[in-house]
Amino acid sequence: MTNFNRIKFKKKFLWLREKDVERVMNESNVYKFCVEKKFFLIYIFTMSFLNSSLPALYCKIRKEYLYDLRKHHGESEDCVIFGLTSIQGRGLLFNIMLENGACFWRLPIAAFFSKSMERKDVPDMPNDLLQLWNCFNYYHSVNHFSFLLGQRAKYFGKDKKLYSGEYLFTVDWCHPDANILDTDHSEIPQEHKCAHVLELDNGNFAAQPNNRLLWNINSFTTRNEVPDYKVQTNDWNVENKDWTTEDTDKFFYEIIEKKD
Repeated sequence: MTNFNRIKFKKKFLWLREKDVERVMNESNVYKFCVEKKFFLIYIFTMSFLNSSLPALYCKIRKEYLYDLRKHHGESEDCVIFGLTSIQGRGLLFNIMLENGACFWRLPIAAFFSKSMERKDVPDMPNDLLQLWNCFNYYHSVNHFSFLLGQRAKYFGKDKKLYSGEYLFTVDWCHPDANILDTDHSEIPQEHKCAHVLELDNGNFAAQPNNRLLWNINSFTTRNEVPDYKVQTNDWNVENKDWTTEDTDKFFYEIIEKKD
């Protein structure tokens, strides 16, 4: 049986007849939960696999990315980013609609810049300067943290320069299920990174982890310093201690320390 304690996502249950199970298992991201009277209970989790929807982000695309970087350098077109693709071992990729009705898939963050700016005024920055780390997994989440919405931050680039911008959303990764071989680093404490996506003042977009960013929350971040914090290496497991509960039906049961 799937270890549902490891699944961290919204969920729903769906009853299906036996003849429909194979079709659904092939077409959906589902797990068989149990069998009862020739019906199958299917567990469906809605954490995104591969693709996610994004709120429409109106911007511009560097036109050469529509031509495999072969021509139209220095030109641009209006577009709408509406989706995100996460492929393990690659940078974040974005899915767009163009004004001519064409839908283009899997473009890097370096392809885009702010709608309000002209191409000649926006510096071309390499993809690895805008995003420091590749995606950790195909399984990912997209969040708009309300505390950060509309807030500003600056990140320390690989070129040792500071880049400021405004928060848009956050992408994070995890391993979805204990029954799937875990080949990534998303749940190793000292290796985990999220990606906060910013619209930069210079017109570009960036995706940076916590340890490259300093935020400006006007009413709170009053200390002007770069802290010397250390990377955390703890798993923070609260159940791996020497204790147990008493073996009774009491609602307010006792906690008993185990003795050697």
